[in-house]
Amino acid sequence: MIRHARRAAALCLVLLAALLLNAARVQLIEAGSLDRNPANRRSVIARYAEPRGDILVGGRPVTGSRDSGQQLRYERTYTDGPLYAPVTGFSSQTYGTTLVESAEDPMLSGTDPLLSPFPLWNDLSRGRPAGGRVVTTLEPAMQKAAYAGLGGKRGAVAALEPSTGRILALVSSPSYDPGVLSGTGRAVREEWARLNALPTQPMLNRAIRQTYPPGSAFKIVTAAAALDAGVVTDPEAPTGTPDPYLLPGTRTTLPDAADGCGDASLAYAIQWSCNTVMAELGVRVGGPGMLAAVRRFGFNDHTLRIPSAVVPSNFDTHMSVDQLALSSIGQFNTTATPLQMAMVSAAVANGGALKHPYLVDRVTSGGGTRTVTQAHQRSYQQAMTPSTAHQLQRLMISAVEQGTGSSAAIPGATVGGKTGTAQHGLSNSGTPYAWFISWAQRPDSVQPSVAVAVVVEDAEAVRGHISGGGSAAPIARAVMEAGLRR
Repeated sequence: MIRHARRAAALCLVLLAALLLNAARVQLIEAGSLDRNPANRRSVIARYAEPRGDILVGGRPVTGSRDSGQQLRYERTYTDGPLYAPVTGFSSQTYGTTLVESAEDPMLSGTDPLLSPFPLWNDLSRGRPAGGRVVTTLEPAMQKAAYAGLGGKRGAVAALEPSTGRILALVSSPSYDPGVLSGTGRAVREEWARLNALPTQPMLNRAIRQTYPPGSAFKIVTAAAALDAGVVTDPEAPTGTPDPYLLPGTRTTLPDAADGCGDASLAYAIQWSCNTVMAELGVRVGGPGMLAAVRRFGFNDHTLRIPSAVVPSNFDTHMSVDQLALSSIGQFNTTATPLQMAMVSAAVANGGALKHPYLVDRVTSGGGTRTVTQAHQRSYQQAMTPSTAHQLQRLMISAVEQGTGSSAAIPGATVGGKTGTAQHGLSNSGTPYAWFISWAQRPDSVQPSVAVAVVVEDAEAVRGHISGGGSAAPIARAVMEAGLRR
């Protein structure tokens, strides 16, 4: 009898050891895969069990949380949703997160270990701190001026502080209310389907996720390359460029919309936007020289984040000479985001030193009492020499005071700008895009305080009436005026 009892006890010990080993296997080895299993609702329920941290603009939250009373308890709400959607993105219980809501999700959801008051505190307490607060660099007045200026037209605005890289405005139009996607159920699915079906693509962030041919606005980059390479030593001297200009290796001539571009100087070409002069200068700089120059401004950069990812602006690495000529005036395959062109303008305004653009100034604890992370300005590239930047500043000022950019002039302020009318579509049949890049300086300031890029698609405009000076420059002026009042 005792022998049978011993055997039973031994069997029980083996079974107990097996149970302990299985529990350890589940806890230590399979825990990660079980947490990621779509059938496991516990992590999703826990994610929405507490209010999400807020995103702040100008010191005020532009987001909030609403108690839905459902299993996924707290839903995201947005104040002035369409105005700030290109910055916040959406946080949806059905479709996930985008833009800042995605890039800063660990902080906003309270899962980032940096939010804990002590190391390993969350693991020991099995709790989760309140979601952090993400403080953006946006200036509300500039954001509103850009949004009102576009007036629902397809386009985008990006504005930077040249000396630091702070993003002061980031607008994409037309926009949408991200709050309609926050919850679950039929209404959310219907809104998702409706927004995705609209031909205007309101959920597309045109400021950082859409590239356009930059047209004549790109001539600032070509001018910088020509000055830095010594192809042009005196901006006021004739360049010897014929009008019209025969594209090298072809029978195709490149015309000018402006008068007086034959044998014009670089200064005249920037002031009146001469295609012939800038195309010829790009050819003289050469493919390797142009490619090196555009990379210093940020073109072809696949790593840029603000913290949301920015699609790379393109300048082809292999081209024939005629294609290089067209690329040098912002055509052929050259494309750029509005943020990229704001970086071009900011580099000129900041004496050639381009700062890394950033949108999040700092993240604080849920109560705002403790700073968790703090952004610091970083150098991105030396886009051009200080001498070249100072010369381009003067040329851009002339383009506003006496040339094609007069619509951007601000009384009492120094404004530099460059218009652009970018052709696109099969055989350039599409309505041209209107560009304007600019910067502005207060009379009491030692350097420009704001740089802006505006693009207007405006497919409803009469082809002959659309221009950077007429369509985009007034928007840039309104944004710069708001920036100068900061």
